[in-house]
Amino acid sequence: MAALLTGSLTLWTTRRTRRAIQRRINRSVLRAVHQFRVRLDRYKLVRRRAVRDALLADAEVLEAIEQHVREQGSTLADGRARVERYVDEIIPYFNVLSYYRLGYNFARLVISVLYRADYNYVDEDRLKNIPRDHVVVYLMNHRSNADYVVVAYVLAKAVSISYAVGEWARVWPLEYVFKSFGAYFIRRGFRDPLYHTVLRRYVQHITRHGITQGIFLEGGLSRDGAFRPAKAGLLDYIARTLPEFRPDQDIHLVPVALNYDRVLEDRTLIHELLEREVRPGRLRQLSTVVQYMLFNLGRLVTGNLKRYGRVHVTFGAPASLREWVDAHNGVLKLDKAERLPVMQALADNVMQEIARIIPVTPVPLVAAALLSFEETVVGRGALLERIDEFRDDLMARGANLVQPERGAEAILDRAWRMLSMRRLVIRQGGAYVMLPRQRPLLHYYANSVRHLLPDVELVASMHPAREPDATLPRLKRWSAARRKAAPDRPDS
Repeated sequence: MAALLTGSLTLWTTRRTRRAIQRRINRSVLRAVHQFRVRLDRYKLVRRRAVRDALLADAEVLEAIEQHVREQGSTLADGRARVERYVDEIIPYFNVLSYYRLGYNFARLVISVLYRADYNYVDEDRLKNIPRDHVVVYLMNHRSNADYVVVAYVLAKAVSISYAVGEWARVWPLEYVFKSFGAYFIRRGFRDPLYHTVLRRYVQHITRHGITQGIFLEGGLSRDGAFRPAKAGLLDYIARTLPEFRPDQDIHLVPVALNYDRVLEDRTLIHELLEREVRPGRLRQLSTVVQYMLFNLGRLVTGNLKRYGRVHVTFGAPASLREWVDAHNGVLKLDKAERLPVMQALADNVMQEIARIIPVTPVPLVAAALLSFEETVVGRGALLERIDEFRDDLMARGANLVQPERGAEAILDRAWRMLSMRRLVIRQGGAYVMLPRQRPLLHYYANSVRHLLPDVELVASMHPAREPDATLPRLKRWSAARRKAAPDRPDS
């Protein structure tokens, strides 16, 4: 009898404790939502098992399993087990406290320590007035792995965003962190049709349920600083869900442009264009990141850490996907071979809009001005004149120049802090000297805004040090041939 009473008391105490903890967690969740006044996609709160069961019971997934079994000669159990692995790999488990307590505070700390973050809107009213039952997809360029943190931090008080993340983050503990933030993982360059069916149906599933997504259109990091060609695969998946929407519902595509005064991975990225060495593995990349963070933490503690300049995010005007589909009547009914070129044209147009609104920060602008002379030594007066020329042209064309009210001297002064700290340029008397081994890094930053700048007419000089030198190091173009020559890196 005593044992029975003890067991009952223990069970009652355990249940009460569990309910008390759950109530506390629920109150913390509500406080986080009310504090940020966030537009929270309710479907993110659905249990992961429910999403998993829905995918495993999906008719197209079941058909793909049967086709896989026929083609591979395997059993139905093996095909289903493979799908279950794919589903478990892709599906996240969003946690409000993880996103708005851990994630937001971590992002705020990192960004405030490393950068001065700014953002602006091309048409803020249109973006804010999108009906709550419509779907919003942010389409971004990809400069750095810090893009995830920057955009999520900027949007934290408006919406929680679910990213499509590459395999690079599928290492402990990043995989669990990203999944708790609502990100889903994708395999770049993976050719298994069964996997792509699972991925497509998951993307379409969350799109139908109104999840706000973030997609890097280039499919990977830019190695030379210029824009990479857009990839239309995920955009095609999303667009094909539109016929299942109500006639008054829509999907809105928002172009997002990011630019930095310093990209954390810049030297690693351009190294691939200068050398044909094998890329480091994921664990080695992670160890490098950890070492870098510990090094900067030490500099922060000792008071020697300086900001890396500015990171700026520009949100373009949202475009209606329904209007585009209506203008291309019947495009979603075409087979894949005929449909993808049309979808690729849409992705290219969004990429062009991103390029048009890319923020022009001081370092890329000054790097482009220095390189425009094609000389080793550039006088301060000539450099200021060139910066002023570029600045006036950018303003006349309505480009997204960060702090356009600043004159050439203020722009040069802000860029010089970073250029001198990185030891890319040295100052001798009244001239700036570009160090030959650092020129590829200058090209990397200049390439991000070069498409916005006018061509300049070179003036011949009689001084040998100021004559154009064709032997100076330059970044090589990132071509498909070079991509095949090097092992594929699972970029996000």
